[in-house]
Amino acid sequence: MKKSFIYLFVLVVVAGILVACGPDQPKEDSSNDGKAAENEMPEKPDSLKLWVNAEEKQQEAVKQITKNYTEETGIKVDMVPVDMLEQVEKLDVEGPAGNGPDIIFQPHDRIGDLVLRGLVEPVNFGNKESDYTDTALQAVQYEDNYWGYPAVIETYAMFYNKSLVEQTPETMQDIMSIAERDTDTSSDEFGFLMEAANFYFVYPFFSGNGAYVFRNEAGNYDISDIGLANEGSVKGGELVQKWFDNNYIPQDLTPDIMNGLFQEGKVSTVINGPWMVREYSEALGDDLGAAPLPVLENGENPKSFVGVKFYMLSYYSENKEWAEHLMAYITNYENSMIYYDVAGEIPARDDAMEDPVIADDSIFSAFAEQTQYGEPMPSVPAMQQVWDPINDALNFISKGEPVKDVLDEAVETIQGQIDASGAN
Repeated sequence: MKKSFIYLFVLVVVAGILVACGPDQPKEDSSNDGKAAENEMPEKPDSLKLWVNAEEKQQEAVKQITKNYTEETGIKVDMVPVDMLEQVEKLDVEGPAGNGPDIIFQPHDRIGDLVLRGLVEPVNFGNKESDYTDTALQAVQYEDNYWGYPAVIETYAMFYNKSLVEQTPETMQDIMSIAERDTDTSSDEFGFLMEAANFYFVYPFFSGNGAYVFRNEAGNYDISDIGLANEGSVKGGELVQKWFDNNYIPQDLTPDIMNGLFQEGKVSTVINGPWMVREYSEALGDDLGAAPLPVLENGENPKSFVGVKFYMLSYYSENKEWAEHLMAYITNYENSMIYYDVAGEIPARDDAMEDPVIADDSIFSAFAEQTQYGEPMPSVPAMQQVWDPINDALNFISKGEPVKDVLDEAVETIQGQIDASGAN
């Protein structure tokens, strides 16, 4: 009796193994979409609606990817171009009316506002969390949840004209030497240019000296602790002021003027973002070089703001599981490389950054490296109260006003605006 029982038990186990290995069983998901096999999902919807940023190259990239998704799943993707910065207000109206999308595309610093408005739902990466860079994951996290699938990671770096600069500039001392040597304002020639009254670009020269926007403890921001008038901020402000005092950077500089002069070959080095790579390349060809931001006098790498653009799940979506399936699909390795090739933006994935197509590219690899030194812009709603006061402060600093006094006043204004707005 005992032998018969054991024999029967073995047969059952073997049969179970054969069934599990059979062709009708769900296979391991090879599409890297971060979700369970499709037969474990709810019934497929006929379509999903995706708001894509209204930019030609980005639209073309997403169009290619979603076409493949439809072929693989049978789900049509209605891709609607909506300017990224207009999507929040539009969702606030279209969502409750039942006309909104399943997925939106946003910069990560809008998370706090979107969550506060109740317009989005958190997502679950499953076992795909480690596919994305640590910085990207940090950026899309808010109040202990992840709020979307990272698609693009970006920061700024140093471009230089190889016909004017023989060796890659590595330190601020190198940059200042080039600025002193090559600046001739009478001929509109400059050794070094950047938007030095724009806090987005100036932040690394503050943070690299110990400044911060809000005190950050393990991803939790203390908005009552503003570090934009501390010793590190003053050092950063004094450095910026020297650029203007020495006429390295003109008071009336605009992005268009700066980009035009660099493309004309009249500027040796500029600080700008990867969105200018293709235009600069068309103008300078093989003379275009790029490097991470120059090391400061204290030996620190400047901590640039890192931005992450990502796909978010609408609160109003009636197909949340499949919307996540699509977001994971768009941001998997294969499709991230398609997006990079077409849109020219760096994927927020470790495996993509390590791909030779990016890692061996002398231009884009500089930006990829700089992201390792950067930090995500704070995503709390209070961040919206920072920009105007600190940019006003930089404008005053550029005109020679006392750095410490100007920054103290800016912080006081920021705190007052935060209190008045009720931001958290």
